[in-house]
Parts: sequence; C-alpha cells; structure tokens
Amino acid sequence: MGSQTISSPFPVIDLNDENMKADTEAWVAACRVARTAMEEHGCFVVKFDKVTESLCKSLVSAMEELFGLPMETKSQKTSDKLFHGYLGQVSWIPLYESLGIDDPLSMSACQKFANIMWPQQPNNRFCETVNEYAKLVGEIDHIAKRMVFESYGVDMERCKYMIESSEYLLRCQEYRPPKKDEIEMGLQPHTDLTIISVVHQLNNLNGLEIKASDGVWRGVDASPSSFVVMAGDAFKVWSNGRIRPCEHRVTMSHDVKTVRYSMGLFSFSANTLEIPPQLVDQEHPLRYKKTFHHHDYLRFFEESKIKDLDTRMQAYCGI
Repeated sequence: MGSQTISSPFPVIDLNDENMKADTEAWVAACRVARTAMEEHGCFVVKFDKVTESLCKSLVSAMEELFGLPMETKSQKTSDKLFHGYLGQVSWIPLYESLGIDDPLSMSACQKFANIMWPQQPNNRFCETVNEYAKLVGEIDHIAKRMVFESYGVDMERCKYMIESSEYLLRCQEYRPPKKDEIEMGLQPHTDLTIISVVHQLNNLNGLEIKASDGVWRGVDASPSSFVVMAGDAFKVWSNGRIRPCEHRVTMSHDVKTVRYSMGLFSFSANTLEIPPQLVDQEHPLRYKKTFHHHDYLRFFEESKIKDLDTRMQAYCGI
C-alpha cells in the first residue's frame, strides 16, 4: 500500500513503497489521499527513508554547533524577507530560537550562510550536511505538489512551473526545555505563509501539534524517517479555497530535559500563482483574485498584522 493511517492521527503516505510508480494504482490512490488530507487537515505525514539516521545524526551535530554560537554571531543573519533571518530571545516565545538558510538546495548558498556564522574559516562539513539534507527534503516537496496537482486533474505543466519557480528557505529551529516557572508553549498556533512546508522533528523529541479537522489538537510522533507535509496560506489561494492551511503549534513539556531540534523546508513562489480553471466550478465559485503575488502577500502580512487567516486572505485577495 502506498498510503496508510497506521500509528498516526493523520494520513500517512509511504514514499518508500516500491509500487509507488507514476500512473500505477498505488500512486493514484496516494494522490487521492494527499489531496483529501490537505482539504480536511491541511497536512499529511510522509515516510521517507532517503534521509538516513546517519544523516539525521550529522544534522543534529550541525545544529548543536550552529546554535552554540554566540547570539551576536547568529544575529548577523539578517534579511529583508520576513522570517528569513535570525529569531531568538523573544519574550513571548522564550523557548524558541531559529535561523533561516536561503536557497538551501544550492551549495553556494549554504556556503554563503556558513561564511556569516564562521567568518574565520570555512565550515565545509556543515555546508555538505545541510545541502544534502535540503535536497532530499526538496524531493518530498516536489512529490507532494505533483500528487495534489494530479489528483485535482490540473495540467502537470502548471505543476512543473510551480516547482521550477519555487524559492526555498530552510528554517533551523531549536527549542530549549521550559524552566519551572515558564509556560510549555514553544511556538504559538499559526499557519505558514508558504505554498508547502515540510517539517521534520529532527532528534526524536515530540512537540509538534496540529489542529485536526474536528478542532482537536493532536501530536505527531517524531521519527527520523517521518516528515509532515503542511499546506500554507498560498496553497489555499491556489486551490480556490479547497485546501485548508495547516494550523499548528509546538509545546515543550516540563518533563523534557533535552533541547529539541526541528527543521522546516518552506517553499514560496518567485512568480505569480494562478488559480487553475479546473478548480473553479458551480460548486466552487471563484473566491480569490485569479493571480496571487506571494512576496507581496508576505509584505501585506507584515504590515497589516491581521492574525485571523480568513480575514487576512479576504483583505488581501478576496473577491
């Protein structure tokens, strides 16, 4: 079977299944699961063994080295793009610290980031580990997009265009254990501003919780080979409102005494997104303007500070 719901509150798609070839029954079934899961929960879980335990261990070591740097060094990573720089030492999310690596599928971009963190000498091991990891997780992003497009019957040339015009950000995230008098909230409930986010609980520590279609918060068990594919705000617009953006949060139990690492590969569109005509019909009349400018939406989010998703989407591109 290419898809299953075993030991997960959300649908699971096993990309390791040898039967998962294009146009096969297993592939078509998995595409249907991916689309339905995106519509109902805004997410599904992927099993993907190409990211090995050995690579995960190397990445954890790289994250320990990265977040062990002085704050003055980490804060040198700045960006005019929202959420692309350093974020840490924030009063309302005291357990959380993160750094963004732009274009992580490119070795030269990884080296550019590393040169900011380690200006005195190249950190080739860090670059090689991060780049290898990002390329593999990028495969998940591409497959997830193809599955959704195919299930909706949308022209696959449009899918190819979306993938080729995607810009990627790898968000490296550290959560420290809460102190006795601190709340357990590691990251407040939110949806991502992305097309798709692929989230990986790196060092086998749970904490990610997703608001399911019934309104109940459910945790996703951490595993080296388990990745959560989440729909972002832009995917909701692209689908003419059919896809539900994934509302999620992170909690850190007082019982946990170890630092938690999580990685997120976020995809944004460098070009204009267009709602496919196949997704507009009598049952699903056009809800948004036909074109969506992703970076303009990010600026609108930053300036408007509208927290409610539906209100924000309606204000930006509703019709």
